[in-house]
Amino acid sequence: MRRRPARAVLVVAPSGALAYRAPVRRLDGKVAIITGGARGQGAAEARLFTAEGARVMVGDVLDEDGELVVKEIGDSAAYRHHDVTTEAGWSQIVADTVSTFGRLDVLVNNAGIFRITPIAMTSAEDFMTVIRVNQLSVFLGMQAVIGAMTQAGGGSVVNISSIAGLRGSPATIAYSASKWAVRGMTKVAALELAPLGIRVNSIHPGIIDTPMLADLMITDEAAKSEIGSRIPAGRVATAEQVARMALYLASDESDHSTGSEFVVDGGITAAMGLSGRT
Repeated sequence: MRRRPARAVLVVAPSGALAYRAPVRRLDGKVAIITGGARGQGAAEARLFTAEGARVMVGDVLDEDGELVVKEIGDSAAYRHHDVTTEAGWSQIVADTVSTFGRLDVLVNNAGIFRITPIAMTSAEDFMTVIRVNQLSVFLGMQAVIGAMTQAGGGSVVNISSIAGLRGSPATIAYSASKWAVRGMTKVAALELAPLGIRVNSIHPGIIDTPMLADLMITDEAAKSEIGSRIPAGRVATAEQVARMALYLASDESDHSTGSEFVVDGGITAAMGLSGRT
């Protein structure tokens, strides 16, 4: 992603002299945990957040990929192996983040998995696997960061849901259940945590060009182009476009937004189908 370099601002000092003030980046001074940060949207968020001044703890179970992302970013990021489905894993990554960077201001619950199976072919075990990663992890994460964020004076939780949490889609019974749940949990948490200065919002991506799309065997550009042609915006979104929404919600620019859904889908949910057809 190409970004414009931050530019110093020319200001007038009290003495009347002109002076340059260093640019203020949108996340200066903030510390974030990003789950599922080893690739796709999580990696894009980690790169963008650090470029905007944050220090980021990247969590994932894909250790080699996660270490590569952190190596690319440099000293403003660290990596930890993190199983999002366990309380112990959450306690450890929160403690490591505060120990490494001194505080915690932002959590992006990005980790997730996707399965396509009709209801009749979905086993209880497969259903619960998706629920544990996509839904239970969000609950555990929000619960785990309350203390550290309260200590920091407040914070922002960004839960990555999906347009599958806004409407139904065939053969996604477990995934849709988990993403609708994330939407609902976001609203409950926003109400409960507002007195502590903690905001909670959900992002609902549509079809995004990430490794999850490759998991669906959609890898060649012709297939992506065909799918994109049926999206009102005319293209499949990039991980960086979702990351920019997460950046906004993590920053103080969104300080009066909580308990809300933010959609990044190129207009899909504005119509009945990908191109307005049922």
